[in-house]
Order: sequence, then structure tokens, then C-alpha cells
Amino acid sequence: MGTQQKKNPNQLQLNPNWANLQQRLKSHSSKPSRRSKDSESESPTSILGKRKERPNAELNDSGTLINPLTPVNDDISVTDAVAMDCEMVGVSQGNKSALGRVTLVNKWGNVIYDEFVRPVERVVDFRTQISGIRPRDLKKAKDFRVVQKRVAELIKGRILVGHALRNDLKALLLSHPKNDIRDTSEYQPFLKEGYRRALRHLAAEFLKVEIQNGEHCPIEDARAAMMLYQKNRKEWEKKLKDQIRLKQKQKKRKHKKKSKGTVIES
Repeated sequence: MGTQQKKNPNQLQLNPNWANLQQRLKSHSSKPSRRSKDSESESPTSILGKRKERPNAELNDSGTLINPLTPVNDDISVTDAVAMDCEMVGVSQGNKSALGRVTLVNKWGNVIYDEFVRPVERVVDFRTQISGIRPRDLKKAKDFRVVQKRVAELIKGRILVGHALRNDLKALLLSHPKNDIRDTSEYQPFLKEGYRRALRHLAAEFLKVEIQNGEHCPIEDARAAMMLYQKNRKEWEKKLKDQIRLKQKQKKRKHKKKSKGTVIES
């Protein structure tokens, strides 16, 4: 260090103004930036979990935007609400659909179940362009009954989220209580002039994300449905409660009318 100090006088001297500016920049960079703290506290949070320790969560290492459907935690617990999406293959003459893959994610968007399914009937059309399923995927696929039983266990007593769930439940040969279903294809604010809309259109409008560009990914689709639900959960649940109360009142009124209309004979 001493020899370096002796050589310094022989080196090119900085202009006093530049020397002062250098000192100011060094002292500024050594202190924690107040602005960066503010920006961290004001950084947007994902519907599928809080963005902890990710101040630049909107961009990845290459500087491109991160898919907002990507979970920001690794919690794989089975939550009170789960989202499901299924992909179908063609059996019989090819025009009959059978379950080829089923995926379940929790409220954070993390996968809790994802299995390829071996249909009971022989597959004649893998529908790869849409389903993303290939012959090799079903070689070691699980038996339909095994998958059906596990899915039934996972959704029992929970809110089931999805898009056009009637098709998925039909393929699984399962039912679910109507009051526990949250179907993004039937939620009134998502309808357009009373008509159901495709999940990709809802994702583009309400989540600002593109999905289903080519082969469908059931994980991505289930996450999109869950995010749509979580984003509108309070209002959605309030409307359902109001509908249930209204139906209960209507039943009571009908019961009163029937009791008044009955004639008691002596």
C-alpha cells in the first residue's frame, strides 16, 4: 500500500471538480438507496402469492417480462380452493372424447396433481395440436380408475375452479356440489352479451397474458382460471351468497303459500 501511495503524485491529477464528484458518487452508492426501498414496498404482488425477496419480479435475468401466471412460491399444500384442467384424446371413431391428462393446482398456482391417463377405450386420435398429448405420454400413463379416485379425494369438500368444468367432470365421471363450483365460463362479469368466452380471451383481457397459442398446457390453463377467480374472489363470493339467500327466501315464500292454500277438513 505504501509504494502505491508514493506513485500517486506522479499519476495524472484529476480536476478538483471531478474529484469532488467522484467522492459524492462513492458516498451515495455506499448508502442504501431510499428510492429502491420505496420501489420494493410498492412493487406489485401476484394474485398467486406475494412476491417476497423479488424486487424486480416483473423482469427475468434477460430483461424480458415474466409470465404473470408463474407461481412465486413453492407451497404445494392442498388449499381450500383448487383449479382443474383436463386435456382430451379421441376414442371410438375419434369423435368421442376421453380423458388423456388431468392437472390440479392450488390457490398459489402450484401443481398438486398432474397425470397422463390411459383411457379405457383405445385411443385413435391423440389430438396433439390441441391436447399436447403424444403416444409416448400414454405408454406409462396411470389407469383411469386410479386417477379418478385420486382427483375425487383432492376436490372433495373444496372449491373447484376451472373453465367449462362440466366437460372435465364428465370426462372424469365425477360430480361436484354446485355451490362449490367456480366456473370462469359461467361467471356473469366474464360473459359477453350473455355468451361464454374462451379462456384465452379472458386471460388476455383480465390478466394481460397470452395462453393456448398452439398446444394447450393444462397447468397454464388451470393457473389462468385460478388467477381469474382469485382476482375476483370477493365480488364472486358475495354474489353467490346473495343468490343463495334469494333462493332461500323464495322457497320460504312458496312454502307459506302452500300452507295457506291447504284446507283442513273437520
